[in-house]
Amino acid sequence: MSKLSLSGFSSVLLTAAACSLMALPAVAGSQARIVRLSDVQGSVQIDKNTGLGFENAFLNLPITQGTQLKTRDRGRAEIEFEDGSTLRLTPNTTVEFSSLGVDEAGKRISVISLVEGMAYVNWLGKDDFSLNFLKEKLALDRAAHFRVETSPTVAHLAVFKGEADVEGPAGKVVVEKKKTATFDAADDDKYAVADKVAEAPLDSWDKEASEYHQQYAKNNSSPYGYGVSDLNYYGAYSNVPGYGMMWQPFFTGVGWDPFMDGAWSFYPGMGYMFASAYPWGWMPYRYGNWMMVPGMGWMWQPGGYGNWLTVPRFAGTLPANFHPLVAPAEGTGKTIAVGRGGAISAPRALFLTVKSGSAGLGIARGSVEGLKDLNRAVAKNGSARVSPGPQFGGNSAMRSSAGAPLSSASAAPVGHSTAAGHASSGAHH
Repeated sequence: MSKLSLSGFSSVLLTAAACSLMALPAVAGSQARIVRLSDVQGSVQIDKNTGLGFENAFLNLPITQGTQLKTRDRGRAEIEFEDGSTLRLTPNTTVEFSSLGVDEAGKRISVISLVEGMAYVNWLGKDDFSLNFLKEKLALDRAAHFRVETSPTVAHLAVFKGEADVEGPAGKVVVEKKKTATFDAADDDKYAVADKVAEAPLDSWDKEASEYHQQYAKNNSSPYGYGVSDLNYYGAYSNVPGYGMMWQPFFTGVGWDPFMDGAWSFYPGMGYMFASAYPWGWMPYRYGNWMMVPGMGWMWQPGGYGNWLTVPRFAGTLPANFHPLVAPAEGTGKTIAVGRGGAISAPRALFLTVKSGSAGLGIARGSVEGLKDLNRAVAKNGSARVSPGPQFGGNSAMRSSAGAPLSSASAAPVGHSTAAGHASSGAHH
């Protein structure tokens, strides 16, 4: 068990952050890049090159070079890169992570192949990115936001922000903001550019997901951006004497254990890596230390950004009944559940009872506004009944007639439904 120092932690954290600003996740001494499967809705499958073919994917699975993802009829997925850039997959889409590498200057390079379907890319421009579709190669070294839809016969590239350089058999074309390029596979990928972007059914999903990340990842001071928005939505930091800045998820309660639920997933050359079931469960399981703080329970201590963890670390005075995570032997390479297993998306219910000790399980991103207020209600009453809105819909729709935000912890009467999340406190609703 590896421990981080408790005293003087703040100065150590600042030094570590400065030194690791350009550091890359390292696994077993290598510099293999690993990114995050940051959202899963409906049926999504993954092929990790284990020889087992496609298997069910779930939230917080690591994505490595050579991995393939496939969404089914109603499946959607989001992949979050180290700097917070995102790739979103609509139903019936297949992508391959052809390369997740680092150039000689230490700059991250990502090459993705869109085999079929539709994908949204919101690239923040800190690293290099390439997307292959048909016989085309789209290359970015700056920020851009766009949508690509491809089939064996035709592909459409619509640019929302920035511009995209595309090169293929018919030459090179720069597709600018609010323009759409169409590539004809039957005619050697010849292209035509239109001065408009037609609206697609899932544009709103992509837009609201992007706004969620932008809102909750503001003022990020850590070297990495992936997972930051979820930490700020599902929990809060506090300055704990003797420990420094510590993060804790809402709705933890006495006896909550961050290692209770998740799954071990096998990756060739890297062995088993733990994937947490919690919607915020990326950064605290990849960097830093979990600490059992007397009187406050389990909290995450940030830091250690130069060393990407396959197994989360812990320290401090541990509970008598604590059972540490132990990676399984390689065996057959099949996924192994821990507790309730990996996170599985479920249909939105009219009402959801949020209990102490749930730590955010069951609450979709952005579906309930004001989790901090709801956390107080749950701490006081043991549980609270909430009417969640559609994912990402709550923040924009939850307004009073005067335009002011409504509090999640002071909701409308039970039975009243709105487009956004609201809650009523108390254990007997």
